[in-house]
Amino acid sequence: MKLTDLRGILQYIPSFREKVFIISVDGAIVTDENFANILLDVAVLRSLSIRVVLVHGAAAQIKALAAEQGIVPSDLEGTGVADANTLKLALTAANRLTHEILEGLSANDLRAACTNAIIAHPVGIIQGIDHLFTGKVERVDVELLQTLLGQGIIPVVPPLGFDGDGKTYRVNSDAVAESIAGALKATKLIYITTQDGLIRQGQLIHQMLVGDLLQILTSRKSELAPEGLSKATYAAAACQNGVPRVHIINGRVDEGLLAEVFSNEGIGTLIYANEYQQVRRAMKKDVRNILTMIRNSVETDELVKRSRVAVEKQLGDYYIFEIDKNPVACVALHIFPEQRKGELACLYVRPSHENQGIGRKLINYVETKARELGLEELITLSTQAFTYFQSKGGFAEGTPDDLPPARREKYDQSGRNSKVLVKKLVKPAPADGPKVAE
Repeated sequence: MKLTDLRGILQYIPSFREKVFIISVDGAIVTDENFANILLDVAVLRSLSIRVVLVHGAAAQIKALAAEQGIVPSDLEGTGVADANTLKLALTAANRLTHEILEGLSANDLRAACTNAIIAHPVGIIQGIDHLFTGKVERVDVELLQTLLGQGIIPVVPPLGFDGDGKTYRVNSDAVAESIAGALKATKLIYITTQDGLIRQGQLIHQMLVGDLLQILTSRKSELAPEGLSKATYAAAACQNGVPRVHIINGRVDEGLLAEVFSNEGIGTLIYANEYQQVRRAMKKDVRNILTMIRNSVETDELVKRSRVAVEKQLGDYYIFEIDKNPVACVALHIFPEQRKGELACLYVRPSHENQGIGRKLINYVETKARELGLEELITLSTQAFTYFQSKGGFAEGTPDDLPPARREKYDQSGRNSKVLVKKLVKPAPADGPKVAE
């Protein structure tokens, strides 16, 4: 691990210490060769005092066992009809997987215990069909799980539920994980699957507000890849049930769990329950981040070179766009009060967060600030992104004569021959009148 990677992890520790993470692993991942690395990642989480509950599925193993025995299972996922043979297969598969997980955790010097923390009742008869031994989570034995977590023990929860009469039911592991996450007020629910994340119309969803996901699930479900529907449904349910973040990642990516948890880019899909991004004024600690972020664009001549001293001198002009308290973009608003003009400058978005509307949000933010300050015109200079400012920001091409005298002098000295773009600022109109440009 690089020193820079370690620094990246350290910034998260204060907010994650003693918090609960629910990690739900598909059965196909438990038997994948990368699962040993996932358990190493779990060991890292535990070393940072993060409390972990492990939930696992068993669909892949049920399918394999059924093929060995020449049986056609009535259901694989714990959502359809589970007959007696399917329940028997589920018990065998789940017990084997639980044992493998306990062995792997022991190899990493981690204490763990299999639990019967899921109290379930039968799904019953739906549209005339008796679902037999398919169960639905009734409640979670929170006291049991909290007792284990408090002792530093990792609870391992199979996709099985138990009722008060001692009967066992096959339960969907995604639902189990969502129920536990809500009951324990977990900080994160992480689904580890064989997919890269949620796929929508052939494209990976990197991040999405739960309200937007619910709209898709309600009216445009066909846009989502079928294999991701269960994860999408329970991710949305978890956020509605008080879990701030739900992650869906590919368990075959080495160090994928750590990369998802300890970086602002992540590797999969993040569904979040609240507006977790914000724009704030830059502080002294941000100077290094600003210079680091824009370095590549300076080297390719997209942005003008800025020294640390220059940024520090005008630090009050700079704004940072954060995601989970991590800077992913920046912008500056330089003010020329005598001409009542402002310059939108140093707009930069990290490549990992491009095409998500962040640049446009920062342009809108600067416009709003400019209006609040009573400015009449916004200018910006660009050598390569001028079409973006015109199409997305509503700027029109101007001339160097539009620049305030002090800025014109710097423009002439730079020799960059940047295009000058101008936008007149419109004040909100009175309720009974038209908008006017000052």
